Amino acid sequence: MRAFPVRMPSGTRYWTVLDDKLEVMSTADRFLRHVRFGQDRAESTTKAYAGSVALYLRWCLRTGRDWRVAAADMGLFMVWLKYVPAGAEDQQLVRGPGTRPVRGERRVNKVLTAVRGFLAFAVARDEAPSWILGQIYDLADSRDLPLEAQAEDARLAYRLRAQHWLHEPETVVDRAADVEIVAMFRVCRSARDRLIVLLMARAGLRRGELTGLRRSDVHLLVDNASLGCLVEGAHVHVHRRANSNNAWAKSRRSRVVPLDFVSVQALDQYVAERHQIQGAGNSDFLLVNLFRAPIGAPMRPDAINELVDALVRRAGIPRRITPHMSRHAFASNVRDAGGSQDELQDLLGHAYASSSEPYLHPDPSRLREAVERVPTPRVLAEEAGR
Repeated sequence: MRAFPVRMPSGTRYWTVLDDKLEVMSTADRFLRHVRFGQDRAESTTKAYAGSVALYLRWCLRTGRDWRVAAADMGLFMVWLKYVPAGAEDQQLVRGPGTRPVRGERRVNKVLTAVRGFLAFAVARDEAPSWILGQIYDLADSRDLPLEAQAEDARLAYRLRAQHWLHEPETVVDRAADVEIVAMFRVCRSARDRLIVLLMARAGLRRGELTGLRRSDVHLLVDNASLGCLVEGAHVHVHRRANSNNAWAKSRRSRVVPLDFVSVQALDQYVAERHQIQGAGNSDFLLVNLFRAPIGAPMRPDAINELVDALVRRAGIPRRITPHMSRHAFASNVRDAGGSQDELQDLLGHAYASSSEPYLHPDPSRLREAVERVPTPRVLAEEAGR
């Protein structure tokens, strides 16, 4: 069992699961098509789900279990996931104390999420017995939720809670420091690369949003009515759409992100640079290959990671920086500059205000100022004696 990409006649791709005879596993294929087209999820999501479902089906095959009812032994599947490396599924699982897992808690939980979705899909279509739901979910009600999470009418509501999961150690995504962003900016060798750094750090764009931008999404006039846009000032429109380079905007919500004068200036320099390279001006994509074949082809999302890694090495930064850390830097800087929660929510394209909270990394100087604003005991005593 293995994941395999499928390209539709329209050019849209999704991932499916093939068995050892290279035949499509029909139930898994229907589930993955439902995820991709019925739920409008990204191709990368179906790739991850296909890999996870393939692992589950491979375990069932190697252990002689029927995948329809094997969820009764989900705990054994979790142990298998933790300790059997990819490509060694035929080996007998014999591990002693102190053996290091080959898959971490977060990876195991992601596999379990996909498998639960696959089995629930099969049950809903009468391809697996209904009692399987009781093996993978607990029926819980709203009474075990915090008061803040309960509905205002306080009526009893039932929900499904996953039975199998591993406790994940808390991991916090750090922000890229301003000095690190400036250092990367200084070692850029082209106007295009400088623009990429700025759009991540000063507009908060994800790499999929960045590589999915079209030239028609960029409006730089004071009054953009002539372009059919009522938003004033320089800005970019971020839309979710199918792209030939597999770029994908995570949020379903289209949004407008204002551009400051630094980003606008970088954009002008990039446009001039692009026009000087033969074959680079034909594509409607904003960011295209300028220095590698095929010239003029839209940049891939992975190319953003490659660029950032190269900039970090060139700048001598002693730690790894990811594109998403620049987005965290943007969010923190907006908040430190006095931006409100609803402003930050719209700028980041989050559906819920709480989704923006992990992006906030207060500047240490602001934390110190907050502590120093607290009156000293002497001041408090003097005020009390007045």
